[in-house]
Amino acid sequence: MANQPALCWFEECTRASLPLVGGKCSSLGELINAGVRVPPGFALTTEGVRRFMAAGGIGGDVRAQLRGLDVRNPEALERASAAIRSMIESTPFPLELEDAVAERYRKLSVRCCIPAVPVAVRSSATAEDLPDASFAGQQDTYLWIRGADEVLRHVRRCISSLYTARAIAYRANKGFADDSVAISVGVQKMAKSYAAGVMFTLHPTNGDRSVIVIDSNFGFGESVVSGEVTPDHFVVNKVTLDILERTVATKQSCYTVDQKTQTSRAFEVPFERQRVQSLIDDEIVELAGMGKKIERHYGCPVDVEWAVDKDLPAGSNLFILQARPETVWSRRSRSIVADREASAMDYIVSSMLQGKRVT
Repeated sequence: MANQPALCWFEECTRASLPLVGGKCSSLGELINAGVRVPPGFALTTEGVRRFMAAGGIGGDVRAQLRGLDVRNPEALERASAAIRSMIESTPFPLELEDAVAERYRKLSVRCCIPAVPVAVRSSATAEDLPDASFAGQQDTYLWIRGADEVLRHVRRCISSLYTARAIAYRANKGFADDSVAISVGVQKMAKSYAAGVMFTLHPTNGDRSVIVIDSNFGFGESVVSGEVTPDHFVVNKVTLDILERTVATKQSCYTVDQKTQTSRAFEVPFERQRVQSLIDDEIVELAGMGKKIERHYGCPVDVEWAVDKDLPAGSNLFILQARPETVWSRRSRSIVADREASAMDYIVSSMLQGKRVT
């Protein structure tokens, strides 16, 4: 691996780059190269992480903590995890690598025309969505990070999150050796989100492939992904892009930037906005169209994280932050999902009989 790069831009990555940059970053590169609107960024590769661990001389100490560890003992597991994470987070980068990360961050800031551009620092493991194990969500993401020193600190925190108690136990229970899963770290420009959330190009409840389902809240998508709020919920016909269902929830909180501390935190949504639809209809339709494009590219239903950037004009302000193959319903037989009444063709025929225009 010594001839592999320690850093690379997202656009230099494709699905084939998964061993080098992990599932999340390889997917972002794949989307950029497919013409999907994605905020720019770069990855500290698995080779870069290997160099960091080797220069710090901590690989042996990490293995010693894990050797003979009984993952069924919660206290022992937490102790080992805390020791490993503290070790990684207190280890400095070798100067050459530290300078390279800082310079790449500076170039990203110049590219975005924003001094000390706010970024999301995101873990990207090499085994995130396997047929018998999903590592997605096992590692950490940090939002609205500014300045080279803070980026470097949070990159170390992402690396250490490979060794949370939950992640160690999950690997052991699935029969993965601890050195069989590597980690990369993505540093991606933050979308200054007016609204954000998740999208599935099938119905996550019943597997219906004729619809696209969008969940949305104000601010960053963290409140939707974590399940902290009940989001607005939209169901869109995949063929015609008509909005079939619309549920506007009472959204009491959202995550956005604290202008004083320049960090992401939860805020209470003003009472008069709590029942306001977080996405306008044009945005719902555009987002669903992007979902169709991503599904066509991957050749299967996908699970997408997205954001609307409030600093950009309509028509160029919707961004995809992450996309990966949907892993629950996609592996089941199509015959068991979606009753026939909900099919796209039935909807089209019904619309024509009612005199509706079908595009």
